[in-house]
Amino acid sequence: MTAAVAAVDLGATSGRVMLGFVSHNELSLRPVARFPNTPVATIDGLHWNILELYRNVVAGLGAAVREEPSLQSIAVDSWAVDYALMRGNRMLGNPYHYRDERGDAGVEKVSAVVSAAELYDANGLQFLPFNTLYQFAADAVAGSLDQAETALLIPDLITFWLTGVARAEKTNASTTGLLNVHTREWDDALITRLGLPRALFPELVEAGTPIGTLLPAVASDIGLSSQAARSLQVTAVGSHDTASAVVAVPATGDDFAYISSGTWSLVGVELPSAVVSEASRLANFTNEGGVDGRVRYLSNVMGLWLLSESVRTWEKAGGCAIDLPDLLSEAAAVTTPVAVFDADDARFLAPGDVPSRIVDWCASNGVDAPRTRAEFVRSIIESLAHAYAAKIEQLAELSGRSIRTIHIVGGGSLNALLCQLTADRTGRTVLAGPIEATAIGNVLIQARAQGLVTGSLESLRSLVAQAFAPVVYEPRSR
Repeated sequence: MTAAVAAVDLGATSGRVMLGFVSHNELSLRPVARFPNTPVATIDGLHWNILELYRNVVAGLGAAVREEPSLQSIAVDSWAVDYALMRGNRMLGNPYHYRDERGDAGVEKVSAVVSAAELYDANGLQFLPFNTLYQFAADAVAGSLDQAETALLIPDLITFWLTGVARAEKTNASTTGLLNVHTREWDDALITRLGLPRALFPELVEAGTPIGTLLPAVASDIGLSSQAARSLQVTAVGSHDTASAVVAVPATGDDFAYISSGTWSLVGVELPSAVVSEASRLANFTNEGGVDGRVRYLSNVMGLWLLSESVRTWEKAGGCAIDLPDLLSEAAAVTTPVAVFDADDARFLAPGDVPSRIVDWCASNGVDAPRTRAEFVRSIIESLAHAYAAKIEQLAELSGRSIRTIHIVGGGSLNALLCQLTADRTGRTVLAGPIEATAIGNVLIQARAQGLVTGSLESLRSLVAQAFAPVVYEPRSR
């Protein structure tokens, strides 16, 4: 029998609520709500508009219940690293956005206490200035932790507001830098060494763990009777969106790499254990928790943020909307060489005028800058594909894993130019799709927790491959 679950999937620029329909031989997805996720800049920095986001989540769940009153489960995933500080049930302020610059003070404080090599051996994470432990250290310097009793990562916060139960799901907790990469538990020694209050960190749970039922007020808001609410479970899934996306990679065997392509691009392989060699640290590769105890060994690439910020800049300057498919077609038709820039240069991290920053990078590196919008877009896509290819070669070398195919999932899987150029530059077959991999992975772990499907991640991926056949891109000679 097919049953329905609801996936709340919150990305860095938009959110969605999706209905998933699952049985042992069926998997389908239907969107019921989509909404923007727009940060807010105030005098003290850049914040997530978390209350508006939660309002949209509740409205989306209401739409899901109206379509499927017999909904069996709900689960939340989101981007990583950011959190809210709580005192009892009260949030002490809107969560900061990871692109806010306050983490710089935290980097200095942490580096004075623990060396980069020691830190990598403990948490296995690449250095990023917005990693959670640096944000915590910055909050400690500012005195923001003094009144806090608990810290909840974004999906754990939304789950808490839905259920009243505060837990920390492990895949997202692994991105904080405070989860030990070997034990998959909070690293009490590191937390103490950094002078952080141990009580901030909630009980850890694995993906697939039942969290609780909806609070009565929430059930009423989304239109559920008290009886129906008692049978609806809120479940922990791979609450880091990439962890859920990797569940839905329609791969066979283990000789594959994945690129979860959205605002960020996460280029990685799935391993049974962490790689914490000095070569891995110097290459700035990360070991993040996956579902079922797997390790997501990967590296961040700036991603389609470069394209979306460029389009936003041009629309603001021109006062009218830009048709992105038309612009991508124009970029695909560009035949003259374009600049291939370092997509991970720090100048591209903050919101703003990305095209001007590309021009600045080109001037600094003695490269001819793009001139037309089509050339800028082609330059961005070529630069991303170049970065992907470099990361794939490093992945193979550092992990010892043979990589035959590359799966691109998420929004970037619809970008035919990006997929083809990735195949060309890597010399490997690219399999594109599904676009909604994160929501699908979220749905599948809920479904398994509900007994609607059984088996390993490999069996779940077989179901994905049957339901969402990928588009194949073969490398062309260059």
